Amino acid sequence: MAKVTHEFDLYGKHYSLETGELAKQATGECLVKCGDSTVNVTVVVSKERKDYDFFPLTVDFIEKMYAVGRIPGGYLKREARPSEKATLTARMIDRPLRPSFPEGFRNEVQVVAMPLVADQVNSVDTISVMGASAALTVGGVPFEGPLACVRIGRNTDTDEFLVNPTYEERKTSDLDLELAGSASYISMLEAGAKEIPEEDMLAAMSFGQEAIAAFCEEEKKFFDKVRATNGEFPHREYVLDEPVPEVHERVFAHYDEMSTALKDTDKLSRIDKIEALKESIQAEFSEEEQQEWNRAIPVELKSLEKHAMRRMVVETGERVDGRKANEVRPLYIKGNYLPLVHGSGLFQRGQTQVLSVCTLGMLNEWQRLDTIEPVDGKRYIHHYNFPPYCTGETGRIGSPKRREIGHGALAERALLPVIPSEEEFPYTIRVVSEVMESNGSSSMASTCGSTLALMDAGVPIKRPVSGVAMGLIQEEGKTVVLTDIQGLEDFLGDMDFKVTGTTKGITAMQMDNKATGLTPEIFRQALQQAHEGRMFILDAMLDAVPKPREHTKASAPQIISLHIATDKIRDVIGSGGKVIRGIQEDTGAAIDIQEDGSVFISGTAAAGKEAAERIKQIVKVPEVGEEYTGRVVGIQPFGAFVELLPGKDGLLHVSRVAKGHVNKVEDVLSIGDEVKVKVLDVDEKGKISLDRLDKPDAPAADTNHHHDTHGERHDHRDHEPRERHANHGFHRHPGDQGALGGNGQHTPRRHHEG
Repeated sequence: MAKVTHEFDLYGKHYSLETGELAKQATGECLVKCGDSTVNVTVVVSKERKDYDFFPLTVDFIEKMYAVGRIPGGYLKREARPSEKATLTARMIDRPLRPSFPEGFRNEVQVVAMPLVADQVNSVDTISVMGASAALTVGGVPFEGPLACVRIGRNTDTDEFLVNPTYEERKTSDLDLELAGSASYISMLEAGAKEIPEEDMLAAMSFGQEAIAAFCEEEKKFFDKVRATNGEFPHREYVLDEPVPEVHERVFAHYDEMSTALKDTDKLSRIDKIEALKESIQAEFSEEEQQEWNRAIPVELKSLEKHAMRRMVVETGERVDGRKANEVRPLYIKGNYLPLVHGSGLFQRGQTQVLSVCTLGMLNEWQRLDTIEPVDGKRYIHHYNFPPYCTGETGRIGSPKRREIGHGALAERALLPVIPSEEEFPYTIRVVSEVMESNGSSSMASTCGSTLALMDAGVPIKRPVSGVAMGLIQEEGKTVVLTDIQGLEDFLGDMDFKVTGTTKGITAMQMDNKATGLTPEIFRQALQQAHEGRMFILDAMLDAVPKPREHTKASAPQIISLHIATDKIRDVIGSGGKVIRGIQEDTGAAIDIQEDGSVFISGTAAAGKEAAERIKQIVKVPEVGEEYTGRVVGIQPFGAFVELLPGKDGLLHVSRVAKGHVNKVEDVLSIGDEVKVKVLDVDEKGKISLDRLDKPDAPAADTNHHHDTHGERHDHRDHEPRERHANHGFHRHPGDQGALGGNGQHTPRRHHEG
């Protein structure tokens, strides 16, 4: 295939589609660009179809650190497991592609998207969907395209919608909406929003659909160029699994029995009845028939279950558990569920149960991210776990699967707009949602449970967040929108549409859609029902946990925040970190100092208070008139050096150590003596002059000594030594051994009178 390139501009950005130069042994390939961000997308389809009753599609997004000019961290210096962002991008590509393949396609398909350049201006995720669509098409794969994906933002100053905004533009946007689909319908949606109204979200979705259509039109122009250069796309014969009329008739003869088996509110009981019915139907086929129709029989059994459930809803308005279309399952909500942990909440809706646990930590415990995105890390973290026991099954428990990462990201996105800033709440926040039982919409239960856990932990969230999953059944020309779908309605329905938000507006959305006839009216109805469902659930949550705790629990770290001048940071840290380590060891508190001088102290109330006081003493600058009880740390003929605060000495002149004339300072003071002093002067160089309070009488031996006519008018400026004391007028750094003897006492340097 000869190289073909199509360049175009849309919505203020430059794009390019290219094929024919790279990865020529793949079934299809496309190099897609936005600005300088470049992604190579390849597609390979197996020659033989697989013996599966499902479509075997795999999508991988492979991050390469060279795309941003970095070497991977770690010992191996090689990319290892994908980051969460890479996993979420792979899901973003997979979800619109999967329903676009023909029913009965059983050849294995692998799509690999590999960013070669990430220019740190334009994102590489949305353009990967367009690249996959183009690669499938030029490879001659049976596929209902073209497809495209766009990100929609909104400038908060102008209210103008933006298509594929840059990272900088996204900083001033109150909306982050990703939409994928064809020119005529949306099949995938992800959204994060800062509590925006439903009508604004509908407007953004409508605008996004228009943008998708524009990109699909450019793909068609690209395909025309490829055909003009290389002829028609490759044509390969792919055998589809097609219904066998005889099998269909024999299986669907049991339609009434399946309808009866479906009517059971208990998930496991219903599954048992359905599986028993399927086994009895399959047993009606002879061994020879089962071998001949080994693909068709399982497909028709699944189809029977699907059509029985869907017709029940559209014909009778009744769901398998007896609920109405807009009815939420029974709720059980409990805050403060676990002792000792920093915060917890149990949320149950029907047979979906989630226990969320909140943990608070120091800001330096934030999660650092090593990805090709210009993001350093995050301080609010949400993790979601879906163990096999929550569905009554056995299975491997280990690293999170793609679904767990995706659901955790959705719940995190839902709550992020209401998380307080560092200044308001200087903690790193981690919430873990453990799915204890699942029958649909565990991600929405995680959102609700996490809200409870945050409030129980005393996190001052702006507003509580609730969420609900909506479904859709389009059958026999009728459309029914379902509130709070359970697992069966998700699996056999046409749409899984999750919406989260506060009383003020939407914070997150996610949708996977298999129906092609979704109109704006249907979306409007779905959002309206979702709003009613969210508010119903939120009222029940607030009955159980009315508001966040006023204070964090005793088991949580108490964090004190203060600010110091940046030129004092090294004083607090000390040489080699000696000072800050000493404070932490002595008090038991943990200390985190930021480059801007922000200091965060974590520990028990007593430990934090003591550590804060010690830091304040280190950075404090004595002021004229302040009184201190200090320790004598050095003696010179002209006076004594008194430590007022850690690292800060002042000079008590010989004329002020006692009442009357003192011949030698040592006659009145010794190293280590404690004296009460007052600050007389702090000059422009920071030199501190002191006066002694409660002066004793001068020693008797000195009272007959001839007095200098200047008397007590002398100060340290009258006796400037050739070699000044190491700490005279300077802040000593704790741990600096410059003028300390081996026993830790201050040893005066030898003074030459000259």
